[in-house]
Amino acid sequence: MMQFFRGVVFSVFALLFCLLFPLHLVAAEGQEYIAIRKEGSGNIALVLDKLDAKGRKETKFAQSLDVTMHDGLDFTRLFSLISPPLNVKEHSDRNSVVINFPALTSVGAEVYVGGVVTMKSDTIILDMKVYEAAGSKLLMSKTYSGTEADLRSMAHAFCADLVQLLTGKRSVFGSKIVFISNKTGFKEIYECEFDGYGVRQLTNSKSISMNPVLSPDGRYLAYIDFSSGRPALSIRNLTGGRTAVVGKSAVSIDPGWRNSNEVAATLSFDGNQEIYLVNTDGTISRKVTNSKSINISPTFSPDGSKMAFVSSRNGLPQLFIQDLASGQVNRLTFSGRYNTQPSWSPVSDKIVYTTWEKGGEINIFTINADGSGLTQLTQNCGENKSPSWSPDGEMIVFTSNRQGKEKLYVMSAKGGDGRILLQVDGEQTQPSWSLFR
Repeated sequence: MMQFFRGVVFSVFALLFCLLFPLHLVAAEGQEYIAIRKEGSGNIALVLDKLDAKGRKETKFAQSLDVTMHDGLDFTRLFSLISPPLNVKEHSDRNSVVINFPALTSVGAEVYVGGVVTMKSDTIILDMKVYEAAGSKLLMSKTYSGTEADLRSMAHAFCADLVQLLTGKRSVFGSKIVFISNKTGFKEIYECEFDGYGVRQLTNSKSISMNPVLSPDGRYLAYIDFSSGRPALSIRNLTGGRTAVVGKSAVSIDPGWRNSNEVAATLSFDGNQEIYLVNTDGTISRKVTNSKSINISPTFSPDGSKMAFVSSRNGLPQLFIQDLASGQVNRLTFSGRYNTQPSWSPVSDKIVYTTWEKGGEINIFTINADGSGLTQLTQNCGENKSPSWSPDGEMIVFTSNRQGKEKLYVMSAKGGDGRILLQVDGEQTQPSWSLFR
């Protein structure tokens, strides 16, 4: 047991498919979207044309929007971006564009995106159109507006609408990632946008802050704070600025949000490491686990009815799932000697977690909530830990020391293509991807 507890402390605190059929509308969650690809097939073949603009200012803004949209869509790995054929526009001006659809299909394009940038007084107006290449059908026409300071958000608003249109899923655009960095010499909490842009420091405790997680609505930040000399659960209202501190008389670790009103954390009020539900004002809602073993790392199913967590109740740490209504607990993982840091996908019954392996490697796996579909995502690249899902369930952010220092990486939910998220001084660990946007 003591060996497991030391391991816990270390882990917690140190740490269109090719188009064979016409596009068709499919109902998803009460909304219609354009089905471009089948699940598991290739990326959507997309031509993202340069924006039309007249005038020096409009051209400058169009170029900025072009780069932001291209980089954003490329980041999602949902699209194969194809360069537009030279004759894609047979005629265009501010009022009309004649698109050469046969030229698009000849280069394998399935979807064509084009737009125009104009100005009215100091307002930048972005008119975007999305077409099905094979059927020459207009799929979406939408206008976005703002100032020069809004260019990035305007571009990402369109990208979010495009992903929703073509896949029916929520996108990563507008989401945040919170994480720990020691760049100041202390472990403080920072946030950045989904692609690593706009890093901002959130805490300045000049102590140790750990395990940051944003509530699903983005209003609250829960984390473990060591300012008092012992780990305590803190819940900060990011809009009001007030912070509730929980468990001053007990050790607190590993928060995880059940919904926007309740966060779970491991507290040691009764001497055991048990998981409790806590309200955003810091009051205890209820005790969830009841075991003499250590219980940590709560994470919840999308509907909040089930909780995955780590427990030593059968010896070395393994993953378990508890039904919150009945209290029934079932063991989830049986392979791997030391499994921890689970994160439940926000859109499915898939759980990602970390395994400490015999050879010293730390790798990331996924498993279905029924115990099937065990898949290894990382291998032969050092220590990989603290995985967290993107809002659409398509990507995973995690910590890795594959290049020496611990940095944040992003990979596909299928694994195999880890890329560094940002370059910041010091080391970055314990990322958590927000669900809101």
